[in-house]
Amino acid sequence: MPGVLLKNLPPEERPQERLERLGAHALADRELLAMIIRSGTPQMDVLALADELLRSAGSLSGLLRWDTSDFQQIKGIGKVKALQLSTQTEIAKRMIRGERNQAIILDEPQKVWDYLFPEVRAHTVEKVWVLCLDRKNKLIHAEPVTSGTATSSLVHPREIFRPAIRCAASAIILAHNHPTGDPTPSKADLRVTQKIMEASKAVDIDMLDHVILGEPENCPNSLGYYSFSDSGLIP
Repeated sequence: MPGVLLKNLPPEERPQERLERLGAHALADRELLAMIIRSGTPQMDVLALADELLRSAGSLSGLLRWDTSDFQQIKGIGKVKALQLSTQTEIAKRMIRGERNQAIILDEPQKVWDYLFPEVRAHTVEKVWVLCLDRKNKLIHAEPVTSGTATSSLVHPREIFRPAIRCAASAIILAHNHPTGDPTPSKADLRVTQKIMEASKAVDIDMLDHVILGEPENCPNSLGYYSFSDSGLIP
């Protein structure tokens, strides 16, 4: 019952009692958050605080896009609680990625877009990903390596190939998003791609593609992505 304060609930209807009696699956989003937050403030009880988190994030899944600083913007969430919440959201994200990484074959740019778009669609800054593949193009590991503008000074080859070397990948696909939704490559994107291609030869790890992620409605070809490989810029 959103909006109902903890003190106004019968003892048997409070989150912990419901958790013990019915199990976690029976709890509403605000109740699950309340169990994690554990306590409120003199001005806002734990359920009201959970409601404020959900309102600010838009939904429970919206919290997956938050980091420690976002949580600390909520009155009543101090540093320790913010760190705990950001840790728990990171655990959730890794569990999701772990499930999605099972037997995923990334042998065409559409599959790269399908895989990463749910992750990056709400980002307001550019985020660069390295997708590490085995010899059959099966995804071994996906790692975000940087956030900001995908310039050659920011995206350094050592940051790109470090996770690939660590997991003994045979090949990589570089991917990053354009928050505008238009995946048309910039001059900086072209320079970065050339730089990483040259580095891939030195470390003997194939660079199969660089996919820029956008949105179909803002994409000149309505695909929602730009593939350097499909465009003939990566042999």
